[in-house]
Amino acid sequence: MPFQVDKKQQVKEIIKCGKDPTYFLKNYARISHPMHGLILFNTYDFQDDLLQNFNDYRFNVILKARQLGISTITAGYIAWMMLFHRDKSILVMATKFATAGNLVKKVKNIMKNLPDWIRIASISVDNRTSFELSNGSSIKATSTSGDAGRSEALSLLVLDEAAHIEGLEELWTGLYPTLSTGGRCIALSTPNGVGNWFHKTCTDAEAGANNFNITTLQWDVHPDRDEAWYKKETKNMSKRQIAQELECNFNTSGETVIDPDCMKWLLENVQEPKYRTGFDRNFWIWEEYDPSCNYLAVADVSRGDGADYSTLHVIKLETLEIIGEYQGKPTPDMYANFLNQVGREFGNAMLVVENNNIGYTVLDKLTEHGYPNLYYSVKSTHEYVEQYQAEAMSSAIAGFTTSMKTRPLIVAKLEEFIRNKLIKIYSSRTINEMKTFIWRNGKPQAMKGYNDDLVMALAIACWVRDTALQANARDLNYQKAFVSAIKTSKTTMNTQIAGQHGYKKDNIFDKINEAKTMYDQFNWIIK
Repeated sequence: MPFQVDKKQQVKEIIKCGKDPTYFLKNYARISHPMHGLILFNTYDFQDDLLQNFNDYRFNVILKARQLGISTITAGYIAWMMLFHRDKSILVMATKFATAGNLVKKVKNIMKNLPDWIRIASISVDNRTSFELSNGSSIKATSTSGDAGRSEALSLLVLDEAAHIEGLEELWTGLYPTLSTGGRCIALSTPNGVGNWFHKTCTDAEAGANNFNITTLQWDVHPDRDEAWYKKETKNMSKRQIAQELECNFNTSGETVIDPDCMKWLLENVQEPKYRTGFDRNFWIWEEYDPSCNYLAVADVSRGDGADYSTLHVIKLETLEIIGEYQGKPTPDMYANFLNQVGREFGNAMLVVENNNIGYTVLDKLTEHGYPNLYYSVKSTHEYVEQYQAEAMSSAIAGFTTSMKTRPLIVAKLEEFIRNKLIKIYSSRTINEMKTFIWRNGKPQAMKGYNDDLVMALAIACWVRDTALQANARDLNYQKAFVSAIKTSKTTMNTQIAGQHGYKKDNIFDKINEAKTMYDQFNWIIK
């Protein structure tokens, strides 16, 4: 459509543009191209579909790959809304003020490069990150300050790179009422892991659980992109970057503690439990007790404020499979009774209980029950000691202490076990916690509003198995060799343990039991 038209034709064109944003942008809007300068905005089909969605739905969430021109098409829609409608108030929010300001700048440039006759409203107030038209419509950029947008009724809220906006859950609580008079929202972003507001909004939109219309745009929706382009772009990118920037994959994007490839492997192993039992049916069991096997049970006790859970993992030590798992909110008495029952059902499994404030209460109850195989350690050193030894030591305490010193160590051990595929996890509950277990300020912890009780209990289990149990087996072998040397000097000491090079296929737990028997017989000599 030529820009030089007579007055009668101008009126028709203005009416036509006011009814159809796609027609307006394709025929009269010009944008800055990095190579070709100022060009007509020839929208792609997927951009036309977005414009239609912006009109048809009040709330739109766009999960996108990078560099698809989504911010530009959004700027075009805003320009159309402001120009052909009176008193529209638009707020653009991003994690950085400069990012929000850049989108406002795009809107302003579209306005300034329109033909004079179609610019039916002029810019009356012009600031760097905001401007106002003579018809009362205005736009403003803002960062994520706590009171952003709270005091004004909005016609349109744009959340640019929404997945990267910190604390958007709380911000949305304050922003949503500003849209109650008919305002619209466009949230667009590449993914940034799971658990944040953007991820929740996308997954709920797919399930029809909220008012958002979701559009997913992967890298290949752009007509100029093919496999050759993809290979060239991804040549120097990590898998996490590819997932985030091009593939719209939530599970393998974001700074999760567990590597994306490991997460894929974990998800492949997820199985429904054979039994859901216990007093609240939250004890999931994948395999019955096998008397020929040895088990380790590790429990994390909730703080008691209702925000977290008490959890338990039952691990078969021969195969390192988690064959039992509990997650619930019982009272300390109920939980102690439950742990006592489960531990005994699995052959008096070594029971490790995190000794936080309420954990001590649970441990006291287990002692009253006479549980025969509790985990003890030397205070401050975290050195494991046998229960029969600990009862005579003033420096020994029951349970495992998670502290600033031990937390990074046990998390590193969990990551090592998963990375080397040494442990099998069947539970969807544990895997879901791992999806939201991220690095925050250099520390491994759950995303805000999520829990990591199952993850931390499993981390303790990996640590205990790889330190206390293995060290105990080695020490008992030393003791066995010492006592054997009393009977004959020709016996060769065996200091090898399971997993080391040259280890013979003896059962490590048979050796422990044999050495214990001999230790009890000759401990008066050793002492």
